Amino acid sequence: MASAALTFILIVSIFAAAAAICHPDDEQGLLSFKSGITADPSGILSSWKPATDCCNWSGISCQAPNNRVNSISLYGQLDKPNSYLSGTISSSLSKLRFLDGIYFQNTRNISGPLPGVLFNLPNLQYVYIENNKLSGRLPENLGNLTRLYALSLEGNGFSGSIPSSISKLTELSQLKLGGNQLTGTVPDGIRQLKSLSLLALDRNKLTGSIPDFFTSFSNLRVLRLSYNRFSGNIPASISSLAPVLAYLELGHNLLTGRIPDFLGNFRALDTLDLSSNGFSGTVPKSFGNLTKIFNLDLSRNKLTDPFPVMNVKGIESLDLSYNGFHLKQIPKWVSSSPIIYSLKLAKCGIQMKLDDWNPSETYFYDYIDLSENNITGSPVKLLNRTNYLVGFGASGNQLKFNLESLKFPTTLKTLDLSRNLMIGKVPKAVTGLQSLNVSHNGLCGSLPPTKFPSTSFVGNACLCGPPLAACKV
Repeated sequence: MASAALTFILIVSIFAAAAAICHPDDEQGLLSFKSGITADPSGILSSWKPATDCCNWSGISCQAPNNRVNSISLYGQLDKPNSYLSGTISSSLSKLRFLDGIYFQNTRNISGPLPGVLFNLPNLQYVYIENNKLSGRLPENLGNLTRLYALSLEGNGFSGSIPSSISKLTELSQLKLGGNQLTGTVPDGIRQLKSLSLLALDRNKLTGSIPDFFTSFSNLRVLRLSYNRFSGNIPASISSLAPVLAYLELGHNLLTGRIPDFLGNFRALDTLDLSSNGFSGTVPKSFGNLTKIFNLDLSRNKLTDPFPVMNVKGIESLDLSYNGFHLKQIPKWVSSSPIIYSLKLAKCGIQMKLDDWNPSETYFYDYIDLSENNITGSPVKLLNRTNYLVGFGASGNQLKFNLESLKFPTTLKTLDLSRNLMIGKVPKAVTGLQSLNVSHNGLCGSLPPTKFPSTSFVGNACLCGPPLAACKV
């Protein structure tokens, strides 16, 4: 009896062990992929060894009952730039017939083309190959993946046009192709992707007008088209996105015309970026309806007065710089915000004494830019109330104060107070900054040792010492 029981246990163990070893195609496909990796300094693939269960390899998961590999997840460590994988993506991954997810995110140095054969995998639903160095054209057979739910190839170097076959990916919820070198126009066939909740084509070289096909997308919450070469007006069909759209980013294009009044109907809008275009005319009064907006960037356009009163309870970041505004004062709805961290109102026609500005909260501020206005007084009271300030700019004003009275928080990296009426010496605390400009003021005395060029200090009649002329004994 004991011998029979022992035999049974051995047989069960043998079958269990056999079941645990991954399928030969999966093993071969993964090991061929590993052979295409030329550098793995952090040992991400060190557990990938022949004749071991690939379902236990790092980054690999398998699915019952057939124990076939169903996903590969390889992630780079952003805080360890020398740990990234280098090499290419082997077409051998096409052997993994049960693969439903590929996640190569922030691995940074994976280069070469994206093998088109991967788009013949019948079960693929999630592809996130982000922040690498892949190049070449996007495979035309990309449209084969009709079960695909999410496709992200952002942060690579893909060039050429977006394949028209993308119109076949009708199950897509997320399409992210930003941060590449894609050219041409946006395929009209994208209108067929009616399940999209996120469309990101930003940071490419796309041209033409923004397609007028947005009535197709009842679930779209994020639209990112910034940093391209789109021209013309904002298409009318974008108005259909009003009920759910939370992020609309169209900045850094060649768009013109007036800002549409319908944008005031976007009650769910969190972020609106129309910066660095050619928009003209006034900002619609309907913007007062954007009660949930946290991030608004209208900078570097041709917009004119009056700017509407916003009915926000709190705004996180605001940039109205370099338009034709004459605000005179920093708006009350800005000053009362309890959560603001970035305020940029350069060349906005502000005429005030900075000592009189008393924002309700300064704790969260990390960027303030009030350059090119007509502001008098001193920023000392304001800046000495901040705890996490990273950058402050107020060049081209009439600020008059002693620079030595300014507290320099340890977080401060950038300071531009050029072309003002400052007095006093340049304190040693400036040595902790990354960028400094105090040129064209009334500063005096010997400079502390710094890494900054002479352009940071010129135009101060009695400043001396390197990098300026030597001080007279």
